[in-house]
Amino acid sequence: RRRGYNNKSVAIAGCTASAGALLDHIERDPSAGMRLYGVYDDRAAARRTPMEHIGGPFRGDLDQLVDDARAGKIDLVYISLPLRAETRIASILRKLGDTTTTVYVIADFFGLSLLHSEWSTVGHLPVVSLNDTPFNGLGGWAKRVEDLVLGTIILMLTALPMLVVAIAIKLTSPGPVFFRQRRYGLNGKEIRVLKFRTMTVCEDGDEVKQASRDDARITRLGLFLRRTSLDELPQFFQVITGEMSIVGPRPHAVAHNEEYRRVIDGYMLRHKVKPGITGWAQVNGWRGETDALDKMRMRVQHDLEYIRNWRLGLDIWIIFMTVFSPKARTNAY
Repeated sequence: RRRGYNNKSVAIAGCTASAGALLDHIERDPSAGMRLYGVYDDRAAARRTPMEHIGGPFRGDLDQLVDDARAGKIDLVYISLPLRAETRIASILRKLGDTTTTVYVIADFFGLSLLHSEWSTVGHLPVVSLNDTPFNGLGGWAKRVEDLVLGTIILMLTALPMLVVAIAIKLTSPGPVFFRQRRYGLNGKEIRVLKFRTMTVCEDGDEVKQASRDDARITRLGLFLRRTSLDELPQFFQVITGEMSIVGPRPHAVAHNEEYRRVIDGYMLRHKVKPGITGWAQVNGWRGETDALDKMRMRVQHDLEYIRNWRLGLDIWIIFMTVFSPKARTNAY
């Protein structure tokens, strides 16, 4: 296919942003076996995306598209007109019904912020999910097996270190060994996250102050535990019980959730999956104090990017980065 064999001739109906995205994919992936024949549109030039933004040859209007399809010059047609052009789309489909050309309609959701999209049917009606979790069906089973297998192995390896940490906490500062705090879990359901206590206080009210550099509330042992993330180890018990996952968006205190959901669009969509002990945002350096709103926006952006692009290989990469990447320990205090 890269050498030009076994390719299919492709036409695009509609000079739109989605046409440009499709052409970019065709050019970047020659092994897909698609070769652009041309772009067609009968709208006025002012209503079309400029061809220099799309690329490829402009062949003419939609009637010319039908003529070329009838002449056998085109194998595949992608209709990239806006969804509001339902009448024109139906007209093109009717005319192309007189050819043997395969026709696809690009769902033009470019103006929407999608989380995880998937086509399905309700009866005979085709529907597309816009804000969904990738962990339905087989994906959910694979994620759960990953958590059970890796979570059990990690607990076995860290059982003795956790015992040592628990004894050290008890000997070095007054107060409980563990710290539990209300946070949001899957679908916004409240859970109580379990951690080793690293501060002289156990805040869990309507106002929770984030840890900051040189925070006087952090104990000397707690500073070490936080920088090495050893304080997170008890959460592997919650991975086994199913409250959390090894990889996923880090859960925030309920007070912080209620604060940020009002000012960051799509904030609560990060709760479409189980919260994680580590995540895509953390290994990219977006952990720790969010003393500026843009820092939280970047964290949420990475969390949503993880949900959109999830695969098992990405989880393994994040776990590897958590252990070996210096970025994963950025702002760890």
